[in-house]
This record gives sequence, C-alpha cells and structure tokens, in this order.
Amino acid sequence: MVSRRRFEKAATTIATLGRGELKKQIKNFRGRFKLDFSDAYLETASVDRLRHILLAALMTAKSHN
Repeated sequence: MVSRRRFEKAATTIATLGRGELKKQIKNFRGRFKLDFSDAYLETASVDRLRHILLAALMTAKSHN
C-alpha cells in the first residue's frame, strides 16, 4: 500500500501540472502496465481527468513495488 506521505506528494505534484505535461507523462508512463490513450482522447479529456488517470496509474504502480 502506498504511504499517505507518498500519496500526498504525488497528488500535490500532479495538481500543479498543465495539460501538456500531463499528456507527456501519461504517454511516457513506465510501470508494470502500459497506458494506451489516443492523442485525440488526451486532447479532449479534461485536465482533471488527466490528473486522475496519472495519479491512479502512479498509485497502482507504486502499490505493487
């Protein structure tokens, strides 16, 4: 399980990212699983949705390490 401190740090960092950086990190995500979102989806999804995707991916990946 991911520690509360690690979660809060990741959430705070992700909250400061703009659309471009969120898209970049989602497209270049390296974890136990691949994130496979089309450019069209990433361009039309809300910034909040992109933040949710990235945070969920990071927390899921970290919880298995």
